[in-house]
Amino acid sequence: MKYFNQLFTPTNNRRLNELIGFLLCVSALLLFLALASYSPLDPSLNSASVLTGSRAARNWVGMVGALFSDLILQAFGIGAFLLPVFLGVLGQRWFRSRKIASPLAKFLGATWMLIFLPAMLALLPGHLRWMGAIPLEGLLGRIVGDFLIHYFNPAGAYIVCATVLAVALYLSTAFSFSALQVWAPTRFAFVVALLNRWRDWQEERAKRRMQRDLEKRRASPKPVITTQMFPARPPAAPPAPARATEPVRTGIDRTFAEERELPTQPIEPMIAAPEVTERADSAQKPKTTLPRIAGGFKLPPSSLLHRPDEQQAIDADELKILAHVLTEKYAEFDVTGQVTQINPGPVVTTFEFKPEAGIKYSRITNLTDDLCLAMKAESILIERMAGKSTVGIQVPNRDREIIWLRENIESQEFIGSKSKLTLALGKDINGRIVTADLNAMPHLLIAGSTGTGKSVAINAMIMSILYKSTPEQVRLILVDPKRLELGNYDGVPHLYTPIITEPKLAANALRNAVREMERRLKLLAEKGVRNIDQYNKLFDENGTPSLFGDNADERPLPYIVIIIDELADLMMLDSGNVEESITRLAQMARAVGIHLVLATQRPSVDVITGLIKANFPARISFRVATKVDSRTILDANGAEALLGRGDMLYLPAGTARLHRLHAPFVTEKEIAAVVEFWRSQGTAEYQEQFLQAPQQERGIGAGDEDGEDGEIEHDPLYEDAVKLVVEFGKASTSLLQRRLRIGYGRAAHLIDLMERDGIVGAADGPKPREVLKRPTWLAEVEESLR
Repeated sequence: MKYFNQLFTPTNNRRLNELIGFLLCVSALLLFLALASYSPLDPSLNSASVLTGSRAARNWVGMVGALFSDLILQAFGIGAFLLPVFLGVLGQRWFRSRKIASPLAKFLGATWMLIFLPAMLALLPGHLRWMGAIPLEGLLGRIVGDFLIHYFNPAGAYIVCATVLAVALYLSTAFSFSALQVWAPTRFAFVVALLNRWRDWQEERAKRRMQRDLEKRRASPKPVITTQMFPARPPAAPPAPARATEPVRTGIDRTFAEERELPTQPIEPMIAAPEVTERADSAQKPKTTLPRIAGGFKLPPSSLLHRPDEQQAIDADELKILAHVLTEKYAEFDVTGQVTQINPGPVVTTFEFKPEAGIKYSRITNLTDDLCLAMKAESILIERMAGKSTVGIQVPNRDREIIWLRENIESQEFIGSKSKLTLALGKDINGRIVTADLNAMPHLLIAGSTGTGKSVAINAMIMSILYKSTPEQVRLILVDPKRLELGNYDGVPHLYTPIITEPKLAANALRNAVREMERRLKLLAEKGVRNIDQYNKLFDENGTPSLFGDNADERPLPYIVIIIDELADLMMLDSGNVEESITRLAQMARAVGIHLVLATQRPSVDVITGLIKANFPARISFRVATKVDSRTILDANGAEALLGRGDMLYLPAGTARLHRLHAPFVTEKEIAAVVEFWRSQGTAEYQEQFLQAPQQERGIGAGDEDGEDGEIEHDPLYEDAVKLVVEFGKASTSLLQRRLRIGYGRAAHLIDLMERDGIVGAADGPKPREVLKRPTWLAEVEESLR
């Protein structure tokens, strides 16, 4: 066995392997030429001419070729032509230094094929001979064939021989019937098409013949029936019912109508191939939206956006080849099954793989990396198909399609949505347009690494609001600490405040949003309504009260959407107040029309805390670095295997099933065009007080117990006290008393104010309070206020 394995296993010396492989390939070529040029007139071991040399060999390889070909053909018959094939394959493996997998199985398969292929020929009736001299089955085939007939009779001999040949084919090659099911329909599809055309032509010809017969019968004169002079004969038995394709003399019109309604049945292929479905968006035709008038504003037309490109044609043959590669790769790891359906999409193609009984789902998902290697894919996602017994294997397309925002804006899903907060999320993996209602979410949490399409998706959401609502209906608060992504919207009338770039001002805006929420809740309670929609229905279309008097101060409430492009910067500055404000808004602000869209590129637990995540059921994740980040944002793996450039996983509110979507792409030129369209209709009316700290939080009670240094609504020494605490790095009442020359009561109250603003920590017994701000914080605040 050791020497047997060495015969099929190349050495570590590549030059030696190439030499051995070259010699084996030359030997295979010489043997094939000798067999192909065999002549019964050449000298052989059965004749004396080989000894006397009286005749010259006609064989292309000379006397040696004549002797070898005669000997091998007499022994194996026509099966001798398998020997140069086996030698050539072995030489090719040695030449490329590639080990033959399972050499014993390959050797057994080749040997059985060499023996039982001639035996199958021996079972055929008649005596077939090669060149009129040598039997096709050879001596070995005749012996084996006679043995099988003696013990199994002819029928059993055929079955045994065919079975052994099938096993030999499996052992010696990579043949499988599942691969044949994919290969045969693609290579012989023209035969099926020709058969279908021939059958259609036959049916059409029969219909035309029946139509001609019908017209002749209608044109011929009817026979005149005269009175019979002889008794009538008994009625004859009714004729046998005619076939549907034959004309009958009675009821010809009805019969022809039935024949015409028969559907054409195409010839089914002998081997089932995976079905390649059409894309869900292939039948959608874009419809340009014209400017609509809402209130005193015109909504922008879709012509301001880039027209989507035409869809690329689906190459069904290429997809079926990929399905074959996928099936074969799984079969190498004993995961058997077949691809039942192929669903092409704009970015990925989903292959529905149906495993055979006994195959675990975990065995399929554990082979993701091996599948990526076999299909030359960057990453592959595997998930169960809802409502089916198949597994969806999502493979990236070779040519990725760009999904433009205009295609989403012009879709029936977006136009038909009545919500003013409809967001265009892009397309799913099958090409269907997907929209979402922010009012139903009611808040959205977004995460993704840098450069994965997170900011482009946020721009698409803002553009969706600008295409769906007017400044009277929706107001925006945009927070952009990076100062890079949202500056294009400066001056749009929808803005409730200037674009916020400072984390401190963003924290103030969140706290003021909480105050606005509380004010709206009181207003809704006074009017006896449950949400902002019911409140706004109390007004006429022109905004005047219709049910509660002539109070001119009462107007419809607009929705307020707060979009924060980087939450991590806010949490680093003032995590306590920011988390508290976000939590209160997420819990209570839905009814009053205040919604949050939070985005971060660092989905860690110190940024997306458990309290924040619990109040944001709707989440989106673009590609992240690790599985831990994916579980932090989605509570599931998968986001680490996305493709980037807008590829995302969407978790809708109220469900635990992830949906893979592809976000729409919008350029800065398109944003500028839409923003300029809105600027031409009006300017932004900013609420500057929304960026200041809430006034009620600055309130100070009555004087201290000593009656000195009375406390007013805004203590003028507060800023000096903050500077002292930050510079010295410690917070104590004695420090403020000595430096500011104030009493204990006022110093303690200043410490409490700083704790409320997140500058110092809570009291911890006799220990000094912790200063939460870094020494450079004051300089940063002063720079932002300039």
